[in-house]
Amino acid sequence: NFTMSLTMFGEKLKGADPEDVILAAFKVLDPEGTGTIKKEFLQELLTTQCDRFTPEDVKNMWAAFPPDVAGNVDYKNICYVITHGEEKEE
Repeated sequence: NFTMSLTMFGEKLKGADPEDVILAAFKVLDPEGTGTIKKEFLQELLTTQCDRFTPEDVKNMWAAFPPDVAGNVDYKNICYVITHGEEKEE
């Protein structure tokens, strides 16, 4: 599942970037400071930049981190899973 994939990705990053560094990178994309990014914008970045996500990766991403009704994705939760390996309790 995608959460497991993110956890494994996080294992590779352990020691590379602490959670606050990853959050800071996302915050650059969130000038309003809402803690969210538009799904379409994040999907475009993930599929066109650097190590590009496949359509299957994107599908799994939205299954693991579904956007809210307004199409916003909570990047703080994504960062938490990358750095801690489990979903944050609400």
